Amino acid sequence: MQFSEHVYKFMYSALMEAENALAKNEVPIGAVIVHDNRIIGRGYNQTETLKDPTAHAEMIAITAAAYNLQTKFLDECEIYITAEPCIMCSGAILLSRIKTIYFSTFEPKFGAAGSLFNLLESDKYNHKPKVFSGIYSEESKALLEQFFKSKRNVAK
Repeated sequence: MQFSEHVYKFMYSALMEAENALAKNEVPIGAVIVHDNRIIGRGYNQTETLKDPTAHAEMIAITAAAYNLQTKFLDECEIYITAEPCIMCSGAILLSRIKTIYFSTFEPKFGAAGSLFNLLESDKYNHKPKVFSGIYSEESKALLEQFFKSKRNVAK
């Protein structure tokens, strides 16, 4: 599927956040939240740095965006994530009412947007965002593979 230029631009920004995570020896996942064609929230995984299992890229970006707009509802926003969101992050996306989700690559072990579950497109909630995947999928997958390969090599 072809997307408009701005989708690639914002997903590239999310990839840069994932690079920040990789540089800090964190699982390389990044996220940005966009409102009116402007990034208002950024995040990358910081679970090791902060010793916090909830410090996922999406959670950090949602907190920053909500603070920026001074509201808990981000219903006029889009989120760009370099990997499929987990159950926790999918729940936060639903609670914040983000209207559109773009993610790069599927996460077969923890994904909740089509891999293990599909919470975001369920008819059981009062909010149903639009969900798109596959933007810079190979680049995101390569970052994740690089990270986990380095972890396996250290363990040997």
